[in-house]
Formats: sequence, C-alpha cells, structure tokens
Amino acid sequence: MAEKIEILIADDHELVREGICKLVDMFENMTVISEAADGLQTVSMVRDHFPDLVLLDLNMPRMNGIDAIRKIKEISPNIKILILTIHEEEEYVYEVIKAGAEGFLQKDVKPDELKESILRVLQGDKVFPSRIEEEVEHKIHKTDEIEDLSDREQQVLELLARGMSNRELAEELYISEKTVKNHVSNILHKMNVNDRTQAVIMGLKKGMVKLS
Repeated sequence: MAEKIEILIADDHELVREGICKLVDMFENMTVISEAADGLQTVSMVRDHFPDLVLLDLNMPRMNGIDAIRKIKEISPNIKILILTIHEEEEYVYEVIKAGAEGFLQKDVKPDELKESILRVLQGDKVFPSRIEEEVEHKIHKTDEIEDLSDREQQVLELLARGMSNRELAEELYISEKTVKNHVSNILHKMNVNDRTQAVIMGLKKGMVKLS
C-alpha cells in the first residue's frame, strides 16, 4: 500500500478546523498529521513535521496567511500549499500565487473538489477557484492561438507573475512606467484577458511562465 499523503490543517476557527480534519482523514490515502490555530504555529508545525501539503486559511492571527506561505516556502519549497478561504476576489488569488502557494479554494468547496484539488496540486498543477478557472479556460479555448509575445513582453509577464508593480517593473527593466503600461496593455490584448491576474493565471496554465 502506498504511503499516505501527510497534510497539515491550519485554521484559527476550531470548529472549522475540526471539520476539515475529519473530512481529509476520510479521503483515501490521506491523513492529517497536525493542526495549527495561527500563522506562527503553522510555521512551527511545518518545521516539526514537514507535511506533503498545508491546507491554510488566509486570515490567521499572529501571522497572516500570505506571510505564512513565504515562511513555509523558505523552510521547504517542496511543501505544497493550498489556500482554503472565504475570499473570492481575484486580487487575493494573485497575492496567494505570487507568495508561492500552489492553489486557492473557497471554503464552500465540495468534498470531491477538495480531494481532487489536493491531488492536482501534489501532481504539480495550479488550482484556482472554479469561477476563475472556468473564465480563464473559456478564454484559452476561445483563443486557440495566443499571439506570440515579444521577448520584452515575455519578460514583463514573468515579472508580473512575481508580483511586481509597474514602478518596480520600470526600475527592474530600466524603462519608464509609461512603457511598462504599454507592454502590459499589449500582453492583455495578445492573451485576450481582462487584467494582469488573468494574464498570470493563463500564463501559468499554458506553461508560458513558471514560479520559482
């Protein structure tokens, strides 16, 4: 029998955390090896147990989820992180992905979808809320061929995926902010997306960019 996938559950609401733990323990070949009630405890538990995956809430006391993601990745880049939150705004997805997490789900997710998402993340895929995934997938199918990005546009897209602002991009590339805005506008047009969050997600899904 294959070894069980070891999962750390981090949520500051005890009832929610217990519910998630019971659910995950019911999944085949998965086990909860530890629980954490705040961000600092999460990081400490990661150091103690080195789980395969952390199911992490964003709104955590003592250390928020974004900072916890960065600390966990410093401990071990190989530990996968799947955010489980009430938030659904795209900017939260963007913050989570640029911090280094592999996925982002809302707490009303169905059990089968949670299980599938855990497996997808462990296999190297990126997971996003169903609504955003469907929107981006629709755009991918609608645009069979994405117009090739120039070398500079590709460079800008990769820096966008690292969460850089227009000012930071301008400083990094030694160009004006106006030129940066023009490059971003061209990227959105060529990729047929509405904003930089969708551009980054589509870039990740199509293998155009990778997050180190």
